Amino acid sequence: MSDFIEKFSSISLNDIKNVPESDFPELTAEEKALASQAVTYSNRIEDADSISNLNDSLRNKTFIVGNKPSKADLLVFEKVFKVASKWSSVEDVSKHRHIIRWVDLIQNTLVNVPESEKLKVSLDIEVPREIKEKKKAKGAESNEKEDSKKKSSGDKDNAAKGANKSAVSEQDKKEIAEAQKAKKAAKAKAKADAQAKQQAAAVPPNPSMVDFRVGFIEKAEKHPNADSLYVSQINLGEPEGPRTICSGLVKYVPLEQMQQRYIVCIANLKPVTMRGVKSCGMVLCASNENTVEIINPPEGSKAGDKLFFEDFNGTPEKQLNPKKKIWEAVQPHFSTTETYEVIYTEEGKEPKKLVNSNNQPCRGTSIARAHVS
Repeated sequence: MSDFIEKFSSISLNDIKNVPESDFPELTAEEKALASQAVTYSNRIEDADSISNLNDSLRNKTFIVGNKPSKADLLVFEKVFKVASKWSSVEDVSKHRHIIRWVDLIQNTLVNVPESEKLKVSLDIEVPREIKEKKKAKGAESNEKEDSKKKSSGDKDNAAKGANKSAVSEQDKKEIAEAQKAKKAAKAKAKADAQAKQQAAAVPPNPSMVDFRVGFIEKAEKHPNADSLYVSQINLGEPEGPRTICSGLVKYVPLEQMQQRYIVCIANLKPVTMRGVKSCGMVLCASNENTVEIINPPEGSKAGDKLFFEDFNGTPEKQLNPKKKIWEAVQPHFSTTETYEVIYTEEGKEPKKLVNSNNQPCRGTSIARAHVS
């Protein structure tokens, strides 16, 4: 990859969007998913969780997708550079050490940053040793409780076996039998749970796992702590009422166009806190390098109507598990047609439209062959 860096002519910040992806090494499907994920994090640069996730994603990578550069490095650098330039305290450097290392690499290889504007990386600053907190395995707490129950049952069994059989009362016999029965039931449940997990793991990520739903924006206003974000109250047909959802559309959609309108929502993403406001979903949009526009549901839609890609009308996950990377795997395959219809395209297969139960398609307004996210 050093040969590529030597041949690559570094570009200015203003020209980043004009650099074609073909100037970089070809990416695999997994690398494209990593690139898309990092760009999404950088677009939410005001969100502390997104910054933290981006820093973690660079922990063991030279570039965004691994050991080779891509256009994603340029797009993310454009969003992160000015923010990273403000990190000067030991706490900031410690918290964002992997981003800072990556920014320093990009500004000295791919992007031509004037010497006076470069991020200054001090080699003398002493930062605390990085300790990655080990999280308890899922179900560890319940397993500990189960082990305690098993130990208790085992102690009771041993006490019963060691006693004089003639002295065992009817009550003792009953308790021993119940303990053995509970032990067998616990083993059976553990086995069933393990089989269910194996079956779930065998199903590859696909659009049926994503909860696409029609939403109705009851009210939208600007985020009090982030100039680029709207905070909307969106009715998704749920009995508990509208959800609060943040969207980075201030630069692209006037506030008056965010009022009293139907949109398409992703309803099962893990909630994230964006500058102090908990966001419980995402507004689906089409975009190219210059424009972002909201995807429109079919005419006559109602809040809460289910949407799905053709041939993928399954039961969505209750909440997408970030560790399974389901959204990151399927989202790069979303786009629009020449007539602005939203489609999902797998390699070697016919595109599938995002439709409702009446087979009516969802579509954008004006961007053909757009990215959809």
